[in-house]
Amino acid sequence: MRIDIITVLPEMIQGSFETSILNRAQKKGLAEVHLHQLRDYSNDKWKRVDDYPFGGEAGMVMKVEPIDNVITALKKERTYDEVIYTSPDGETFNQAIANELSLYKNIIILCGHYKGIDYRIREHLITREISIGDYVLTGGELAAAVIADAVVRLIPGAIGDAESALSDTFQDDLLAPPVYTRPADYKGWKVPEILLSGHEAKINQWKMEQSLERTQRLRPDLLKK
Repeated sequence: MRIDIITVLPEMIQGSFETSILNRAQKKGLAEVHLHQLRDYSNDKWKRVDDYPFGGEAGMVMKVEPIDNVITALKKERTYDEVIYTSPDGETFNQAIANELSLYKNIIILCGHYKGIDYRIREHLITREISIGDYVLTGGELAAAVIADAVVRLIPGAIGDAESALSDTFQDDLLAPPVYTRPADYKGWKVPEILLSGHEAKINQWKMEQSLERTQRLRPDLLKK
């Protein structure tokens, strides 16, 4: 899988792709993450990528030309399954979307900045808009890193234990059950006996009951799905 991220601040998220699972997945050849400095595609002699908005709005708007230039250049090299714009008014990112994107071969993520992007980009170049929550960030770089991390870890082989990803919170619209490790008794804080029993069927039943209880208590909205 290849992820191309278009940004004016590549240094803001560079380190995210040089550590942990994202780094290992790239070293294994399972994923490629490429950061593209938008200013490199500006025809302005000062490499400006923003300008004042028509209509007198406050703030600056990302220009259509450099974004069109970089997306056009990338599309000449390969076909993309999605061109994603990180936007606070996009669909809210969740595990189902991460699962879907992990099946794709090539995606582009455009990081928003300033007051936003020239709307013509959204009309003609963007295929999907994604938000990571109902709040506004300085730019879309952190959102792009979140999306890339959630997607790449789902690629078979990216993590050592494939079953681990399948049992993550939200995979079945349920919160994960509690997890414990050694020691079984710490300061009198004991691990539930059922987990020490070795009885797989009863353990699985306990885990499901715990997932349902935690979801009902903490995220009842998920059960409505």
